[in-house]
Amino acid sequence: MLRISVVDSAKKRRVILEGKLIAPWAAELRIAFERAKAGLGDRKLVIEMKQVTTIGQEGEDAILELMNAGARFHCDGVFTKHVLRHLTCRSNKNVRDPKS
Repeated sequence: MLRISVVDSAKKRRVILEGKLIAPWAAELRIAFERAKAGLGDRKLVIEMKQVTTIGQEGEDAILELMNAGARFHCDGVFTKHVLRHLTCRSNKNVRDPKS
């Protein structure tokens, strides 16, 4: 199961994930991200993965897609930090043009 909560403050909107980010819930994360982007104004959007215990391939694909769409992530724990570092290296934001 994956629990997705949205917490608003004056400076940011947090999408908080708890549980397993696997196939059935990867699509829900994408939907929650799109909904959370609406009406942000000047606030930042951060996806917090402090309590994620499992990330399947579909979850990694969803995270990578959101990174490429400009999502910012915050996490605790060795596992989630490792997965996010790996995906950050794969994201379009870090692909350098070989001509430059």
